[in-house]
Amino acid sequence: MILQYLIGEFEHEVNNTRKLLQAVPEKDLSYKPSEISWTMGQLSQHIATIYHWYVGALTQDVYDVATDPLERGDPNDIKATLALFENNVEKARTALKSLTEQKLQDNWIMKAGERVILGPMPRGIVSRGFLFNHIYHHRGELIVYLRATGNKVPGMYGPTYEESRKS
Repeated sequence: MILQYLIGEFEHEVNNTRKLLQAVPEKDLSYKPSEISWTMGQLSQHIATIYHWYVGALTQDVYDVATDPLERGDPNDIKATLALFENNVEKARTALKSLTEQKLQDNWIMKAGERVILGPMPRGIVSRGFLFNHIYHHRGELIVYLRATGNKVPGMYGPTYEESRKS
């Protein structure tokens, strides 16, 4: 039952993430709010990249990011980022649909070589915390970037403030 809810949320939120990434204009990809921040292009690409991690997180008991070839494109090309997003979403969808309720309870570990980064923890918690919530966190950042550069933010859970003020 929980798995059904995760799949439903995944599909709903993929559409929201897509809308947000499609709202990123090429002209503002180099914007960053501070010296220690990513550019808008790097942040957009990171969001697209998180979907790549679904495969290792959902299909391997020990996911070693050091041995996982991570494909990235040019963060200054939003079309390439959108293509990366779509490709990674397909892989993530397949991985999510391969799960069982039992696998959600199995312990999982993320490593970088010999160093443990996360875990051990149940895969269901990994799904929610490391994958889903991680994307939501960075989408919130991207919304701030869009607003700071005067761009329109798409409504994801109903109309945005700006859309609701139109009369």
